[in-house]
Formats: sequence, C-alpha cells, structure tokens
Amino acid sequence: MKLSEYFEHARGKGILATSDPAGPVNAAVYARPHFMDDDTVAFIMAERLSHENLTKNPHAVYLFMEDGEHYTGRRLYLTMIREEENVEVINTLRRSRHYIPHDEYYKENKFLVTFRIDKVLPLVGKG
Repeated sequence: MKLSEYFEHARGKGILATSDPAGPVNAAVYARPHFMDDDTVAFIMAERLSHENLTKNPHAVYLFMEDGEHYTGRRLYLTMIREEENVEVINTLRRSRHYIPHDEYYKENKFLVTFRIDKVLPLVGKG
C-alpha cells in the first residue's frame, strides 16, 4: 500500500517535532499530511514555534499514532523544501476545520510548508 493511501484511510493523531539549530525540541499536534506526490508532503502551519524552527533547521519528524489499543502508526523523517503563503492553495487543501480552543489561531498567518520524505519507519521498531 502506498503511503498516501495509508494516510487517506488511517485515523489517529499526529505530532510534528522540530528543533532550532541549538537543539531544543518542540512538538506540536498536526493533522495528517497532504501528499503532493509519492515523495513529498505538506502541512498547513501557523506562524508559531514549529514554523520558526523550520526557518532555521529544515529537519522534522512527523509521528502518527493510529487510533486503537495497539502501538501502530508511522514515523516520517522529513526535510523542508519550500513554503508558500498562497491562501487559495491552502484553502483548497484544508480539510474540515477542527475546533481550535483559542481565537488567535484563526488570525495568524498560515503557510503551506512542503517536505521531502527522507525515511519512513513504523511507529515502533526499526522497520
């Protein structure tokens, strides 16, 4: 099964981990990635710490844990290759809105950040 098909059908929660050049790590909840092709994914990002870290260090890991009792899912090792602020493109990719518990999110600038997939591992183990 192609990775894009997996994410089309899988249900669960995702965490995007980034770090600044000095090493401090940030982790934030993110929706499933948008597949641009077999080797690239994109996330819609607000102008926050994850985005700020990526402007200085293009590497990230996206951890996806499927719903259920077992530890199943995927880890995507990523390198940022571009970003854009094209609101029309972002709105066409946006899935149904989930409630965000603070109004600031809706007022913040949004970026479509595209990554090359460097490596894919299962949630647990070496693969």
